[in-house]
Amino acid sequence: MSELHLYDIIRRPIITEKTTAQKDTHNVYVFEVDIRANKPLIKEAVETIFDVDVLRVRTAIMPAKRGRRMRKTFIRTKEWKKAFVTVAPGQSIDIR
Repeated sequence: MSELHLYDIIRRPIITEKTTAQKDTHNVYVFEVDIRANKPLIKEAVETIFDVDVLRVRTAIMPAKRGRRMRKTFIRTKEWKKAFVTVAPGQSIDIR
């Protein structure tokens, strides 16, 4: 297994109504991250890239979406990892 680079860990921000509400009320930002990344790596990557203090990182693996054609099942999307990053009060990440 090769080493993950800090800029390879975070794939993209997740911007939905729910994540925007979390950002406004709880200062929590949501990112899609590499499936091999663990919490300390995610924390280090966010602190380095966005220059903020991370208080907490929670992760969830989103399952693959399956489809059906006749009797056969197939995978429509692969599974992926989501990270909920809590930032220190008074700090923010500019995501547009």
